[in-house]
Amino acid sequence: MLIERIVVQNEVLAIIIRRDYSQPGIQFVTPHEFSQQLAYMKHPAGKVIEPHVHNIVHRDVTYTQEVLFIKRGKLRVDFYDTTCKYLESRILETGDVILLASAGHGFEALEEIEMIEVKQGPYIEHEDKVKFRGITSSNVIWEKGRE
Repeated sequence: MLIERIVVQNEVLAIIIRRDYSQPGIQFVTPHEFSQQLAYMKHPAGKVIEPHVHNIVHRDVTYTQEVLFIKRGKLRVDFYDTTCKYLESRILETGDVILLASAGHGFEALEEIEMIEVKQGPYIEHEDKVKFRGITSSNVIWEKGRE
């Protein structure tokens, strides 16, 4: 599956765009209401994207969503519900992109990893997240909630 939505009890936890995904044009993979919008774009040489500016639009962001771009390596992503209960895991590899949309998540680098993270700011260190004890590799569940 080249675009995978991890959904548990009708809640989108994450959307993964695998490195081999390819479609012409612009393909938004997020619903319009997400505070972080993610699209895949593929255009031929010579395609002109009209110059533009973005208007100031005040938005109310109440939940941090983040996007990881895996530049190099292999990463296990563990998904948790909002009560910190472990649900399932996926592996991301070089070139994969993931939008972490809701609930909890943790990571283990399975190989040396280089990645880029994009999320809303400003970051408020003592209010932005709650850390908890995650699973170990012997407890991994793969692809339980695939849609």
